[in-house]
Amino acid sequence: MSGQKKGGDGRTAGGGGYSKRGKPRVGTGGFRRDRLEGKGPTPPASMRPGHPAQRAAAAAAKADRDGRPTGRGNERAGASRDRSDYSRENPGVRGSGEGPEMVAGRNSVVESLRAGIPAMALYVTGRAHEDERVAESVQLAAGAGIAVLESTVAELDRLTGGAIHQGVALRVRPYEYAHPEDLASERTGASVPLIVALDGVTDPRNLGAVIRSAAAFGATGVVVPSRRSAGVTAGAWKASAGALARLPVAQAVNLTRAIEGYKSLGFFVAGLDAEGRDELRGMSIADGPMVLVVGSEGRGLSRVVAGACDLLVRIPMASGNESLNAGIAASIALYEIAEVRARKS
Repeated sequence: MSGQKKGGDGRTAGGGGYSKRGKPRVGTGGFRRDRLEGKGPTPPASMRPGHPAQRAAAAAAKADRDGRPTGRGNERAGASRDRSDYSRENPGVRGSGEGPEMVAGRNSVVESLRAGIPAMALYVTGRAHEDERVAESVQLAAGAGIAVLESTVAELDRLTGGAIHQGVALRVRPYEYAHPEDLASERTGASVPLIVALDGVTDPRNLGAVIRSAAAFGATGVVVPSRRSAGVTAGAWKASAGALARLPVAQAVNLTRAIEGYKSLGFFVAGLDAEGRDELRGMSIADGPMVLVVGSEGRGLSRVVAGACDLLVRIPMASGNESLNAGIAASIALYEIAEVRARKS
């Protein structure tokens, strides 16, 4: 054969287990044998994340727990919605809020269960039961009616996308967002409607902190954009300290359009801005139906959102201080609004 060199013993150089000089190639000694291992047998369709059969089974289980009748048409519609939700989920980002989120690791899982985060299933490998935190996670999950499933390391690697799971992972239930218009009709006791809108807040912990403050000061709900914004994830649940179970969160495809919709319903809109003309204490619209818009730290409100506000207010601070993050700024503003409403009630 042309173009190939033969060794002295007639073997083709560079072919098979021989080097270009015809000498036997050095092996690995079996050290890379683990790379040839598979990930175990393929689980049934009802246990594969994202599979329509798995989502239909989860929807049926939820309907049974809630006591709602289930029919073939309802299951088909639910599966269709689940497939569309799953197709929007970014597999590279864990916990987008648009699909089931996997919380991995012993500390993260036990803290999530202590916070009462709604979950679908707890996955545990055989040896992980020996750890005290995993044992507590199993007890908490069983007490909350969450399914506890024994899993393999290979399956957890696949479910968590290669994250460090330490033999345990929690599958968090997708959050059911409200529609922005629903918040306009919500009532919190006898209070006047107050909606908090977040513009460009991407940290779930900040979202959870805002939700916690909004619930504490009598807000109606929180609205966030569906893109380039933090969603309701396990981190947001933990930061809210249970407030997410009491306060609805809505997603808006276009935040500016949602704000304009609130204005057409009689709401006044105030945006927090470091360059705002009025101080927060002098805000005259606090006693009526209003929307408080909070921007991200550093960038603040976007130009189009700021233009949709009726007025821009600032929090007075000592000169030279850095800007406040969204959670703290929202807490201060909500407290001031609650004070105005208490004086005029």
